[in-house]
Amino acid sequence: MLMWRVIVSCSADNWRTSATAFNAIVSKYNAKSLSSKKMKDDERRIMEFQIEAVDDAESFQDECMTLEGFTAQFEAL
Repeated sequence: MLMWRVIVSCSADNWRTSATAFNAIVSKYNAKSLSSKKMKDDERRIMEFQIEAVDDAESFQDECMTLEGFTAQFEAL
């Protein structure tokens, strides 16, 4: 079965202002966290999630990008 990885990133400031909204988006999808990194130099966040359905991966990506400063992309695992 094909799975999808969604990679989401944001700055430290955007994380501080939108973490609650982001976590609400994550909870709407059956997204399994693969990794979460806080970079040492600028404290930006890079998070990876696994999602089963391509439609859900695309929707999750699109919803994440509605948050100011958040970028997202998905790819096949």
